[in-house]
Amino acid sequence: MQLPSTPSFRLDGKRALVTGASSGIGLGAAVALAQAGAHVVLAARTVEKLTECVEAMAAQGLSATALQMDISDIENSKTAINQQEAFDILVNSAGSARHSPAVETTQEDYDFVTDLNVKAAYFITQAIAKQLVEADKPGSLINISSQMAHVGGVDRAVYCATKHAVEGFTKSMAIELGPRQIRVNTICPTFIRTPLTVPTFNDPEKVAWLEQKIKLGRVGEVEDIMGAVVFLASDASALITGTSLLVDGGWTAG
Repeated sequence: MQLPSTPSFRLDGKRALVTGASSGIGLGAAVALAQAGAHVVLAARTVEKLTECVEAMAAQGLSATALQMDISDIENSKTAINQQEAFDILVNSAGSARHSPAVETTQEDYDFVTDLNVKAAYFITQAIAKQLVEADKPGSLINISSQMAHVGGVDRAVYCATKHAVEGFTKSMAIELGPRQIRVNTICPTFIRTPLTVPTFNDPEKVAWLEQKIKLGRVGEVEDIMGAVVFLASDASALITGTSLLVDGGWTAG
């Protein structure tokens, strides 16, 4: 009797690009992919912080290089990507938020968040997909979305809109690229403890509200996202595309 074998979670020989990789979820994703055997290119705007991250990873024997890139500058980002060897894996982690009541949203805030969370993410995904198509290679493209792509949130109309949009273009790209064995998915975290969320977690009332909404009774840590990244990047998820992996502690379940 021949038993089935679990597909590998290893990423040896793979090349990965992670945007927003200098801190938080992006850095966690980069470390996770490298620990699974991939060579990871960490991309972000601040070269000093990127260099620090790459050096820390190298000290642990991980394969990583830095790429200074502002993804909101789409043409320069495309040029930077096209100067690289084709990537097998993308993790689009760069993003931002400016929260306010919907009736107080300014055009400046709307444009800033939309340009980064949707437009930049779209064209980075497009650039990596084009590389893979031209190289006739399979791949896994992962957009870091949010639980707010599946629900609404007070003071988060613009942010929710952008993440719903990410879900939309992810599904459409997955349909188009599926015949080429290029998978496109999202990871949808709940509130994760990162440098950007420090103000939220410094407010005891907000923390109590979060812990009540998250059914597992605790906020998320970067480590909670790392396994999901490796799973979607690897052959362990070979039949998964056009969908969302919710890492939300049960928030959207109820």
